[in-house]
Amino acid sequence: MSVRVDGKKSDGVPEGTKRLSRLARIVRGPKPENVPAVVGTVAALIGLVDILAGVVPRFRWSKVHSLAEVLPGSVTQLAAAGSIIVGVLLLMLAHGLKRAKQRAWLAAVVLLPIGAAAQLVYRHSYIGAILSLLLFIYLVWHKSSFYALPDPRSRWKVAANFVLMGAFSFGLGWVIVGSHPDQMIGDPPVIEQIEHVIWGLFGFEGSIRYTEHVDYTVGYSLGALGLLTVATTAYLAFMPAYPAAVLTEEDEDKLRELLAKHGARDSLGHFALRRDKSVVFSPSGKAAVSYRVVSGVMLASGDPIGDVEAWPGAIEKFMELAKRHSWTPAVAGCSETGGEVWTRETGLDALEMGDEAIVEVADFSLTGRSMRNVRQMVKRIERNGYSTKVRRVGDLTPEELEAVQKAANAWRDTEDERGFSMALGRIGDPKDLDAIIATAHKDPEEGEDCPFGDLRAMQHYVPWGPDGSSLELMRRDRSADPGMNELLIVAFLQAAPELKIKRLSLNFAFFRSALERGGKLGAGPVVRIQRSVLVFLSRWFQIESLYKFNEKFRPRWEPRFVVFPNSRDLPRIGFAMMQAEGFLELPRLLRRRPAPPKDVLEDADEQVSAAEVTRAA
Repeated sequence: MSVRVDGKKSDGVPEGTKRLSRLARIVRGPKPENVPAVVGTVAALIGLVDILAGVVPRFRWSKVHSLAEVLPGSVTQLAAAGSIIVGVLLLMLAHGLKRAKQRAWLAAVVLLPIGAAAQLVYRHSYIGAILSLLLFIYLVWHKSSFYALPDPRSRWKVAANFVLMGAFSFGLGWVIVGSHPDQMIGDPPVIEQIEHVIWGLFGFEGSIRYTEHVDYTVGYSLGALGLLTVATTAYLAFMPAYPAAVLTEEDEDKLRELLAKHGARDSLGHFALRRDKSVVFSPSGKAAVSYRVVSGVMLASGDPIGDVEAWPGAIEKFMELAKRHSWTPAVAGCSETGGEVWTRETGLDALEMGDEAIVEVADFSLTGRSMRNVRQMVKRIERNGYSTKVRRVGDLTPEELEAVQKAANAWRDTEDERGFSMALGRIGDPKDLDAIIATAHKDPEEGEDCPFGDLRAMQHYVPWGPDGSSLELMRRDRSADPGMNELLIVAFLQAAPELKIKRLSLNFAFFRSALERGGKLGAGPVVRIQRSVLVFLSRWFQIESLYKFNEKFRPRWEPRFVVFPNSRDLPRIGFAMMQAEGFLELPRLLRRRPAPPKDVLEDADEQVSAAEVTRAA
């Protein structure tokens, strides 16, 4: 109950009690979950002040430098090189502290007492030493807030650190060389300053000379920056490597048991068997979530596998693992039911990312005006002498299967595999004999070079429960007639009743609803702008063409969602999804390429998702 006192509203709590409550909150500090962010921000600010104190001469007698002298990690004005290096290290540690990394916490705990001792020995600064020790005690007290394990080592991180740190050191070194114009002898040109910086980073003396003791300050600063670049790169290169995501044989067998019982729930379920994914199981073992970590994002695909009632247990294990490593949890391509469970159990948010095209075999027919274009294309190709075969993988002879594998590899239009959420990454595995392969054949004409005989195109379909299939891969000879993909999909749908297939999942159509609404008469300006942006992006990512290709077969559309923690995480998650699907690729020398398990067939890395080749349709 509130009352008014002197025209102001009061809740009846004495003002003195309120002041004590505010003071208690200040003394208690931030909430445990906010400690890493606060410490990381403070470390970054201290690092910037230390760098400025070491680089800009006038800051050594200004109020800013007076503040820097009492901050943890600061050094005297004569130890400018040390101030710069400490500042750089604090900036590098700030991100790890914000992510609650154990090693960043350990580094800070080790460095703070050293900084306190240095301030007592060199500057006799009791205030700075006390603040350093107080921060040390604060970090030790909040040790439990820094729980995250280190990220896996990769060549990308090593190379990126060397390039970025080298560029940063060069830029900062150039600033250091030019920050003492009054003590610089002569007026050296820019090229001479650059040479001086480069020589200094390698530990050699350059050609520029200074008065007084500035030579030593600049020389020590440049040498320390070069040493820091080498030391941090070496640390990343030789730190322990953690195993890459690999699906073990035991995990795969458990997933297959769950798919045998519950695989009909999700058309993406079979793709959890990709052997470059990891998996977490619920405590009961009745549900599982498969995932891959990409650029710090723990990315799951599709719905959890198994009994819906056991999904919360698997999701809880997934979130615990993400928290332990300080990874950003996300789900790509889950169904509406899966999205509801994820958001209810985790508090995450969901956004529609597109629609999945599903064709009911019983409803499919080439008759009618709506199927006219597909019907004419198929008839034309058949008149040109093409024939099709649709069979289970187990029904192919070893020679036929080998020919299909070699052709699929030769017809791939990218160097490496694409796909994550709707790609299996292999053909002809002994455990996937119930998959289906559709092939197109035509006898070569005289003088025509056809290394695979009459084989001109192929498609690979993986199981979706006992009576469904999901299109996984499409490949064709570039010299074959256009329309091979349409021909083989129609052939599959016509052969589906004999194979006891009742439904077919084609591909995702990203942002399909926006494309469809924006193209209709009377669409509003916002929707039209959305469609224009998507059409523009289709020049690189084939968003519109994939939608139009799927629409040819008159499917029903099932919405698919992306689940994410916060809106600010969406750009990072989108970047990770594009990396996982293969649309953004790192330079080959920077890619991490773990050795596959021994039981993976040699052609395991030679497949590609259906979305890749659909681009050419």
